[in-house]
Amino acid sequence: MQRRWEKMEKSVLLIGHDKSFMVNAIKKGLEKEGYEVTRVRPSVQGVVEVEHRPEFYILYMGELTRGHVDLFEYLNEAIDNENFMLYLIGKQEEVELALGFIDESKVREIYIRPLDVKLLASDLDMVVDYSEVDDNLKKKILIVDDDGTMLRMMKTWLSVKYRVYMASSGKMALSFLAENTVDLILLDYEMPVLDGPAVMQKIRDDEILSEIPIIFLTAKDDKESVMKVLKFKPDKYLLKSMPKEKLITAIDEFFEGRVE
Repeated sequence: MQRRWEKMEKSVLLIGHDKSFMVNAIKKGLEKEGYEVTRVRPSVQGVVEVEHRPEFYILYMGELTRGHVDLFEYLNEAIDNENFMLYLIGKQEEVELALGFIDESKVREIYIRPLDVKLLASDLDMVVDYSEVDDNLKKKILIVDDDGTMLRMMKTWLSVKYRVYMASSGKMALSFLAENTVDLILLDYEMPVLDGPAVMQKIRDDEILSEIPIIFLTAKDDKESVMKVLKFKPDKYLLKSMPKEKLITAIDEFFEGRVE
């Protein structure tokens, strides 16, 4: 019998000014949806003083300025060590300020104001629900891309529903596949040394690996480039410029359409 994993707690660390109307509205809205909300002032000290910090961090950017750089830089570093999920809320220019110091690939979700708190709660609920699923039951995806930022961003996007592995070169991908099995490979079309088509050919020529589905990731959407990609007959191709929601939906639908 598969072990059932413990579901994440519906608990949130809300970072923002105490007197902000929106911070209070977010707090009340999430509490109404069953979340325990710990509100802290926007400072490094305010965050670290919380003894038991939850896995969800929400940073509300209203009224935050370059004077809060220490906080932004702290979050950017701490997320790697503490493995919390960061959600960013603000106007476009406020979000851009934060992303000047926080690597966008580390941000789970960005919400441009005005905010729909029910949508935020729904997104959090999805993470909580999938946390209950044993990792061994999740589909395994290998992402192969020489762009580190793209790798981290894709992993952030997909790791809620899937077990995600990363390789920053074709050679690393082949070494990984020699020791591990996956259900899907997301393969960058253009890479140095071993490009996507070359990696795909080696996989297709391998008796053990040949049946693993491959989806090409490409940055070019002109007709000539698309035809060049399709010539190699991948199971599908996706544009890197696709919005997060469309890309995730495309992968979800790919798995749903396959006969087990």
